Amino acid sequence: MSSHHIVKEKQEPALYIDELGNFNEELLGQLLEWSPTLLVNGDNYDKIQSLGIKIDVLVNGKDGDGQEDTKVIQGPVDSFMVAINYLVGEQYPAANVIAAKFDLEKFAGFEEDINLVVFTEKAKHYPIKSGFSVWKPAGSEFLIHGNRYLEVTNLMQREDEIFEVVNDGFVEFTFSGNPIFISEPL
Repeated sequence: MSSHHIVKEKQEPALYIDELGNFNEELLGQLLEWSPTLLVNGDNYDKIQSLGIKIDVLVNGKDGDGQEDTKVIQGPVDSFMVAINYLVGEQYPAANVIAAKFDLEKFAGFEEDINLVVFTEKAKHYPIKSGFSVWKPAGSEFLIHGNRYLEVTNLMQREDEIFEVVNDGFVEFTFSGNPIFISEPL
């Protein structure tokens, strides 16, 4: 008896590759494992195509680029904004983004529209709401973006925005207002 995985459209987070750079190929494979809708920045089209990966949506690509059945979308703003606006418009609940660097100004503001997780070469960045908790082993690190008042449990501040888990167990973040972004090393 064989097992078959049936993935309902939009059940898995979409994947938008803004810039692949030296991103870990094994992690890329994990993000592609369940065949998410794949959007690629036109500037990265050749590199992604050379890896033999099926591209669903090409963002701000050149005329003539695109595989068979690849949708090409264009916009007047940077490719990230075009891609995220497309995903929100298509009612995707979540998306993973691979980018060269994490820029809080660029990624903040979408928390109410879509659940974003941004992967860079060395870390994963995501928004959390007050009351968020997660189990982590002692010594794990979090970078908390933005200079705001918040209460944390089981964390010790090491540097300006870097916190370390004190004991194996749950870490909880409590604050008022909008979601905040935190980062974890990969």
